[in-house]
Amino acid sequence: MKTAEDARGVHSEGPRKLGLCLLCGLPAAGKSTFARALSHRLREERGWAVGLVAYDDVMPDAFLEKASARPLPSQWKLRRQELLKYLEYFLMAVINGCQMSAPPNRTEAMWEDFITCLKGQDLISSAAPESPSCYLLTKTAVSRPLFVILDDNFYYQSMRYEVYQLARKHSLGFCQLFFDCSLETCLQRNGQRPQALPAETIRLMGRKLEKPNPEKNAWERNSLTIESPACSSEASLKLTDLLLTALENPVKYIEDNVEQKETDRMMCSTNVLHQADQTLRRIVSQTMREAKDEQVLPFNLKLLAEELNKLKAEFLEDLRQGNKKYLCFPQTLNVSDVISFFHYEKDNIAQKYFSKH
Repeated sequence: MKTAEDARGVHSEGPRKLGLCLLCGLPAAGKSTFARALSHRLREERGWAVGLVAYDDVMPDAFLEKASARPLPSQWKLRRQELLKYLEYFLMAVINGCQMSAPPNRTEAMWEDFITCLKGQDLISSAAPESPSCYLLTKTAVSRPLFVILDDNFYYQSMRYEVYQLARKHSLGFCQLFFDCSLETCLQRNGQRPQALPAETIRLMGRKLEKPNPEKNAWERNSLTIESPACSSEASLKLTDLLLTALENPVKYIEDNVEQKETDRMMCSTNVLHQADQTLRRIVSQTMREAKDEQVLPFNLKLLAEELNKLKAEFLEDLRQGNKKYLCFPQTLNVSDVISFFHYEKDNIAQKYFSKH
């Protein structure tokens, strides 16, 4: 692995150096202020091209028709994935040295905000009038090392892992900065904002926050904790080393990497685990209601409930651990497949008690 010392010559000839850096932490932890200062510093001191993408600037009004409306979590997830797709279109244009085209399926308002974001940082310009959906890369974007900084909360590990997957897919550098700010400080700062978030939203996020864990997750090894937006000289040196090391050591995707496939499976399993748990609970409850309607004896109802709950627990354990008692990994990693297998096993159990009656 190349070190930061090897990376001092980032202006030398060689392959384009591209990196993704994500900022994570609670709202009002100081991420946006830090991101703007870091972008300015990298442009002025290092001569790099920088694309700062603040999710709050690109996403908020893109799909809320009513000012008072709040999106569902599923909507937020879809829009976050859509934004990463936009980013991938830009990165592919940079990697291939070609124009950036607009994706066929897009949320127009959000796409326009994304384009405005890139134009404002001198990374793209409008193409010819006859090609309104294509954009030209600027000299800045194609002639210098480029770091894209993503400014959002990224409080779930799975959110950050989606960015890592993008870096791995295109062999980009990857690193992340975690802003370790107390809940009380974030609440105080949030209260001073013109458009403050509900305090309970920040408290809830604080309870859900999954900090980077480099010791457990190899893909998070390029992580740095920022304890104050005003970086000390020592922290500033660590940050520079982190960015340089990430640029010089892009993530490599190895198709037969068993360890990486296991990480992918675990992350995907985590994403569907909650949905599966809620759905299986409803199926068990519905089956018990049907048993009561069929006037299954109380003693047998108790046995049926015990068997179904045991089955549910075993399915969820399969999903967590990748066991093969009921589920065939890695193919079966979506909720619909889990439900289908569960229904089959559940019917086998229920039939015994319904037949007794």
